[in-house]
Amino acid sequence: MLLIRFLIISICIMYILRSLVRFLLPALFQGMVNKAQQQQSAQQRQYRQQQRPAGSIKIDHIPPAQKGAIPDSEGEFVDYEEVK
Repeated sequence: MLLIRFLIISICIMYILRSLVRFLLPALFQGMVNKAQQQQSAQQRQYRQQQRPAGSIKIDHIPPAQKGAIPDSEGEFVDYEEVK
């Protein structure tokens, strides 16, 4: 008798949990999707605000002038033939 009672209660609990999961998980996932869409739209708005007008140039880094650099006219060039 105890086994039958346990099985009936277990089946009822599993049925209730299955019903809850069927209704709660889609709502949870929809909330996550909505949040991701809001973050993406906020990033797009921020990107649009940061855009510069056409023709403007922004230089982030100017390398320092190199002293003692070897010019392209100097150096060694070796002629070669392709051997087949």
